[in-house]
Amino acid sequence: MDSEYFMDAQAHPTKTTLPGIGIRYDLVTESGKHVSVVVHNDGRRFLGFHKPEDDDECQASVPLGPSDAAALAQLLLPERIDPVRGEIEIDLVTEHIPVTARSPYSGRTLGDTQARSRTGASIVAVLRRTGATPSPTPDFRFATGDTLVVVGTREGVDAVADLIAGG
Repeated sequence: MDSEYFMDAQAHPTKTTLPGIGIRYDLVTESGKHVSVVVHNDGRRFLGFHKPEDDDECQASVPLGPSDAAALAQLLLPERIDPVRGEIEIDLVTEHIPVTARSPYSGRTLGDTQARSRTGASIVAVLRRTGATPSPTPDFRFATGDTLVVVGTREGVDAVADLIAGG
């Protein structure tokens, strides 16, 4: 039998050609369990469980049809986690809010606004002619002409706009 390592550590799968049968993929798990998948030349697949001391002695075998194999593969793949959209959909908006000469916060600090605790929205950056300040700290001082990049729900962002405008 011809054995080819996919990876170089024991916990990673190996591939063994089974002449006249197909290919056997073996994995010794981190906990020391031996699992294999045998893919026959005709497309049949079997999931096998072996004794750790003798990988040729199969303790149990489960035949997998094409849809079984596909379903099992999907279950074993790590799921991507989307922190904004999931079971509950949250609509976030991003807006640019100008700091005008009439703003009560022109010349004052981000901390003075208490924007996040008052509105639930976050000022994630401040744009100025000289550049951008991502993630401004509470002691960041606003100036007339700054543009605040605000992220939150529609209501929260509108509340920040009102707050900065002095409404």
